[in-house]
Amino acid sequence: MKKRVKLGVFFVVVGFTFSACSKEDSPPVDERTFGIFTVQDDGVTVLANGDIRTRTLADFNKMIEAFPNIGQIHIKEMPGSLDDETNVQIGRLIYGRNIDTHLLDGGLIASGGVDFYLAGKARTLGNEVMVGVHSWSDGNKEATDFPENAPEHDLFIDYYKAIGFGDQFARDFYFFTINAAAADDIHYMSSSEIEKFQLER
Repeated sequence: MKKRVKLGVFFVVVGFTFSACSKEDSPPVDERTFGIFTVQDDGVTVLANGDIRTRTLADFNKMIEAFPNIGQIHIKEMPGSLDDETNVQIGRLIYGRNIDTHLLDGGLIASGGVDFYLAGKARTLGNEVMVGVHSWSDGNKEATDFPENAPEHDLFIDYYKAIGFGDQFARDFYFFTINAAAADDIHYMSSSEIEKFQLER
């Protein structure tokens, strides 16, 4: 299993307080929380905060079933993915449902969290955000240990194409990420790199 999560670094999470909606027809908070996802009072906006795990796909599907009109996911902090196969499945669902993604002011996405964010049909970044990329590891080898034409790279390249990247652009961005930093390190993208790879659209 490929993993794109930054290990050995503690990210400070800015606390958010959610108050119960005063509207009689709005479900209580515990009925609007699905793992790392919390549906906001409007029933359209979701706050995402935490790592992608294997169970996150089931959480996402339950959320969509309960709130089919979701149109935007606001990300606070998403440091990575512990299950990349699951992450790309969720990303394909986000893109296919025309859901937008937005990284909140002061927010952080890294590793598999970047792949999640990229699935947004429209993507926007808040102020003073951090976007971190690095190589993946299967526990024995890193992405850069494989030749560029190896099938081990296809999961991510095919995913980027499925969420709207052109073929060459998908390859360029993927190889940029795996060469930017080792699996146990992180590279935070500069504003020029963010612009070059069109992280906002």
